[in-house]
Amino acid sequence: MPKATNIPIDVPPRRRVLIAGAGLGLTATACTRTAGPPHRGAPGPGSGSGPGAGSRSGPGGHAARQAGVTTPQQATALVLAYDLDPAVRGASGARALREVLQAWTDALAGSGEGDGSQQDRLTATVGVGPRLPALLGVTAPAALRELPAFPGDRLDPARCGGDVLVQLCADDSDTAEETAESLTRLAGETLRPRWRQSGFLPPPPDGGGTPRDLLGFKNGSANPGVEECERWVWSDDATYLVVRRVHLRVEDFARLAVHRQEEIVGRRRSTGGPLPGGPEHAEVDVFARSPKGRYLTPARSHVGVVSPQQDDGARMLRRGYSYADGPTDQGLLFLAFMRDPALFTRVQRRMATRDELSGFIETRGSALAYILPGAGPDRPLGADLLA
Repeated sequence: MPKATNIPIDVPPRRRVLIAGAGLGLTATACTRTAGPPHRGAPGPGSGSGPGAGSRSGPGGHAARQAGVTTPQQATALVLAYDLDPAVRGASGARALREVLQAWTDALAGSGEGDGSQQDRLTATVGVGPRLPALLGVTAPAALRELPAFPGDRLDPARCGGDVLVQLCADDSDTAEETAESLTRLAGETLRPRWRQSGFLPPPPDGGGTPRDLLGFKNGSANPGVEECERWVWSDDATYLVVRRVHLRVEDFARLAVHRQEEIVGRRRSTGGPLPGGPEHAEVDVFARSPKGRYLTPARSHVGVVSPQQDDGARMLRRGYSYADGPTDQGLLFLAFMRDPALFTRVQRRMATRDELSGFIETRGSALAYILPGAGPDRPLGADLLA
């Protein structure tokens, strides 16, 4: 099977998949080995706050929350989107999808502890799209609705949406590919593959730290910490994922002088630190002014426009990856988790009208998913939603 790209898919792959035992050889709840300390703002498994929070996400086949959200970021990602088959509707359709999610839950938990696949820190994160509840006649989560249209988007409908979304992250892309084939096989005739997109983290020039995007800047410096994730990312044991496939005009941006690039982004290219000074993870007061009244962080810079200060402190957890689908199509696979997608809508509307970086980006794919609570011994993924 070729490496994943963002392409519409009409027929699920039929290749034989070699699986160790009856399962897929991964854990659906958390990675059990890390390649190093997590990036700041990417808390590790079991990092919730409050009594008993450490048991919410951890090693093994079952936990209250799915992994792949606050799990330390892996080297590669693969996002899969499926649609319900046109015959899968109503109560019978809900039963059919429950069977698929039960099969996925069993397989994901089945043999992950013993076959060595955890070397790649594979996580699977499953969610449902805005159309699905109405098609199956089930109650929709309160904030699950289609994202509005945004100025400047050039969306290909065949590369957007999806009734079921799966985020696979691993340190080896082959592991995610094999898992994708297995999940598709287990979906049978209930789900039809719609689109897929792979992503990767470029090797950091400084040997570690916050990943950089293809524009050369660090991406994720202002991610929320553990306690902030409890407030702004998780809604009980669920969350929402926004996926955006953002084409970057890399060559045009590279022609700019470094100081101009920094004015547009709002951070130092070399260190990721704020323009007024300080280390990468220092808080940025985007309303601070010089004695002459000039904003120390340009008001139309990316940092100035998307700052949590513009949203009463609300934050989203970004786990972005780069993609390269040929010499003329490179960009950002934007993955962001939040407790309410209305936050993304507010931020994106500001970006479209005020952010100078918007002149170098073009969103071509978009999706939203409600990330289901984790599975339990007698509670497969989606049990509450499809009850």
